[in-house]
Amino acid sequence: MEKPFVYADNAATTNVSDNALNTMLPYLKEQYGNPSSIYTLGMDAAKAVLNARRQVAEALGAARPSEIFFTSGGSEADNLAIKSAAEFGAKNGKRHIITTNIEHHAILHTCEYLENHGFEVTYLPADEDGIVSAEQVENAIREDTAIVSVMAINNEIGSILPIEEIGAVCRKKGVLFHTDAVQAIGHQHFDLKNMNIDMLSLSGHKFHSPKGVGALYVRTGTPLESLIHGGAQERGKRAGTENVAGIAAMGVAISDAVECIDERNIRLAKMRDRLIDGILSGIPYSRLNGGRERRSAGNVNISFRGIEGESLILALDIKGIAASSGSACTSGSIDPSHVLTAIGLNEELAKGSLRLTLGDGNTDEDIDYILEVLPETIKRLRSMSPMWQRICREEGIPDYTV
Repeated sequence: MEKPFVYADNAATTNVSDNALNTMLPYLKEQYGNPSSIYTLGMDAAKAVLNARRQVAEALGAARPSEIFFTSGGSEADNLAIKSAAEFGAKNGKRHIITTNIEHHAILHTCEYLENHGFEVTYLPADEDGIVSAEQVENAIREDTAIVSVMAINNEIGSILPIEEIGAVCRKKGVLFHTDAVQAIGHQHFDLKNMNIDMLSLSGHKFHSPKGVGALYVRTGTPLESLIHGGAQERGKRAGTENVAGIAAMGVAISDAVECIDERNIRLAKMRDRLIDGILSGIPYSRLNGGRERRSAGNVNISFRGIEGESLILALDIKGIAASSGSACTSGSIDPSHVLTAIGLNEELAKGSLRLTLGDGNTDEDIDYILEVLPETIKRLRSMSPMWQRICREEGIPDYTV
């Protein structure tokens, strides 16, 4: 019998949809012109970029297509937003940045870079549910604050942050507000004409577009400094020949992603809740990371005592289940997840985490299979784990919980 395969790592990446693939193929073969060229082949490519810019703007509820700047992905968009605001702020004596301690490393490492170049960064602490409040942001804003950056949905624990309220605070205080919305597209409604968001980052491969293409929304009137120099592309703000095929595909993919957000969230939340309840009731000494109320519809993040996340991911892979761990094993890091430690987990629990993220392709049968495989996998790994044996000895846990 063929081994089942369950893909449960949609927060890491998604497959390219048929619509996105069919849209991009002509721009790889027949319509391969450079959009900066003035002959017909180039003009056709330029039209494709313009059409995708319009599609992204409409999907986000932006006021005009010119507010969309294409990038290579979410990390570049985050860098462009933060470094641009910092550079502009420094010209006006503002060298203070506010963010949170649970941001993606694209934000955290950019802020660390700026700290090494004379900026001061305030890292607001998230609570045990992974939430940072608008009140925390308001209390942290100073006269010299250049930008506030708070993610829309956390990539590890799925916490949904109050970005509309935070944006309102920033608007009242006259401070630029950026949100990393990489995990939010297709799961959260945006109407940027009526939201107090000055800049927003997104990445196409999170919603069935190819890897290597993303965008930064920049509200009209918001200052934007160039990050990449060398050409006049993207109105002189991002040099380099455009990834026409990827951009065209992303335009179609984001249009598809926002068509049925509510229906998608209802379907995914039902599977998510069944998965959470099944794991917590079926596997002793497990805990949910993050809250249940303000949680992305497809996110499950659970820690298991006495387990190393890397071993669990590899064991599940053998069974045909693709997932991830908060211990960042694929990056080569041996450190526990900064998000999980930020919400209060100790190193042992943070390293024993499992993230399952559901998407359009997942079914109830996938949930059944995970709930069938995971308990026996945990039991087997614990039976071989010196850490689990030590916990049992120290806490008097009987053998039947192994």
